Amino acid sequence: MPMSAAERTWCLVVPHHPAGAGQARHRLAAELASIIRPELISNAVAVLAELVGNAVRHGTPLPGDVIRVAWRVRWAGGAEIVDVRVTDGGAVTEPQLRDGSLDATDGRGLAIVQALANSWGVERDGLGQSVWAEVSWPSHQPAAV
Repeated sequence: MPMSAAERTWCLVVPHHPAGAGQARHRLAAELASIIRPELISNAVAVLAELVGNAVRHGTPLPGDVIRVAWRVRWAGGAEIVDVRVTDGGAVTEPQLRDGSLDATDGRGLAIVQALANSWGVERDGLGQSVWAEVSWPSHQPAAV
């Protein structure tokens, strides 16, 4: 149960470097620890890590050699929802879901995002490219038996 029914939003910049994903994960987990249930935090952290990792590997940095990371917590219809958004300077190609083979060393990031998120997408504007995802609890996925 949320401490408050008010929507809350956070925004930060992290380095356009693999360490940026760790910084974003730790900050999201710390900020949300007393607000939402641990299962939702775990899923939101995994989604955020994948999106930041993809921005570092495939995107160009924003001015200052950074990536902008934002998340919002809201409550709707009995669900806790975390919206995450990662903005970089853009990439040559738009992020796409790929079929990663079992022996592939990469290519599963957006499949993980799709499995954990209700929805995700890509938006471009004058600043660059944002990849967003909505993660909720109860999850949109059927419970495992």
